[in-house]
Amino acid sequence: MTTETILSSPNLTISCEECGLAVAIPALQDNQKAHCPRCEHLLTKKIAKPYQTATAYASACLMMLILSISFPFMSFSVQGLTQEINLLQAAQMLGEYQNTLLGLLLFATVLVLPFIYISLMLYLYYKAVSNKGRPKRYVTHCCKILFIIEPWLMVDVFLLGVLVSLVKIASLAEISLGYSFFTFCVYAVLVVKCVSLVDKIWLWEQLIPAKSLQHNYEGDTHLSQTHLSCHTCHQINPDNQTAQQTCLRCGSPLHHFDMDANLQKVWALLLTAIVFYFPANLYPMMYTVSLGSSTPSTIMEGVILLWQLGSYPVAAIIFIASVFIPLIKIFALAWLFISAKKLNKLPESEAAKKLTIYRITEFIGRWSMIDIFVVAILVALVQLQKLMAIYPGPAALSFAAVVIFTMLSAMKFDSRMLWRQSAEQSTQKTELTKPYSQPIND
Repeated sequence: MTTETILSSPNLTISCEECGLAVAIPALQDNQKAHCPRCEHLLTKKIAKPYQTATAYASACLMMLILSISFPFMSFSVQGLTQEINLLQAAQMLGEYQNTLLGLLLFATVLVLPFIYISLMLYLYYKAVSNKGRPKRYVTHCCKILFIIEPWLMVDVFLLGVLVSLVKIASLAEISLGYSFFTFCVYAVLVVKCVSLVDKIWLWEQLIPAKSLQHNYEGDTHLSQTHLSCHTCHQINPDNQTAQQTCLRCGSPLHHFDMDANLQKVWALLLTAIVFYFPANLYPMMYTVSLGSSTPSTIMEGVILLWQLGSYPVAAIIFIASVFIPLIKIFALAWLFISAKKLNKLPESEAAKKLTIYRITEFIGRWSMIDIFVVAILVALVQLQKLMAIYPGPAALSFAAVVIFTMLSAMKFDSRMLWRQSAEQSTQKTELTKPYSQPIND
């Protein structure tokens, strides 16, 4: 099979993961995308020369990662004392000051998970193009792992945290940037590009083509009770009305649409985040030791200090990412969960608005991790014996928990609950109000 293989065969039916509508995907040409005609969610896309492009970017990304951990990252100098660190030391220093979990979080999201993701990407794209016989079971597992770890890649967030930390300490001492800093900037850009190149539908279609079904499910929804959609590979499966069903394509367990069970899970995760939110804002995020005197600093105190020093853009970034976004995300998710419970028959225009809010809420959640990465850099860099040092405070771990649990709550929320129809409509096919017989251009 050549690298120019068409993305999907004609009449491949996919169930939209965000609104539940079953849509027939036409054969796409290079640089074309297909969107759901109901909610405008991107269903799939066709990248010109997918194998060569993905391989080139992924290979360059691995090279930049190796260079990023091979040389000094930055150094901090004051009154003749110098502290130099590399990326690995940033995670190690957190472990030395009784914050092993934060150190592991930084190490995993910035180095380990991106390395696994890029490596799996190279391997799976090679298997997708070579396509020598039926892929073994571990290929399917690798594909599942690829998409599970994708939301937890925070290289770009860490880079912004590094830039913020530079502004924070630039007025205190002289900062020197090492070779690894510049290679890390390139590495961060390449990671983002690699993630944008990976298309779930294309990859599954090349590894394991979708199983063709005799029944035409186009226009059905998750409420039609005619099929079950696999959240892993998007294969449409006939609903056999049994408790235990697995996907015909990837073998993943299938679940019937259960609004109450899903709401219980997402509420539990959100309430856990709320519990951690209070200590995250009340306790110190870090301690600054200068000439034997220790000064605690909460998130808001750090924002106020930056504002007083005249670093208005940085103060605004920290306030938005560490105070505003977590709070707004908690309220937005709670509002969506309550709305989903109360919905009976909602016009599609209103459902689309709520879905847009959900998409924004899910996207911005990871950027709250900036403050954690700022603390990690400062703790690793500012360690000049008794002259000056920075240590992590008890709020750091609580704040990381807030970010993680809000992200989990948003990811576990089944957005199809926003597209509930009346009992009469749920047994009928949904009319596609937008033309979908032709591919949608990029």
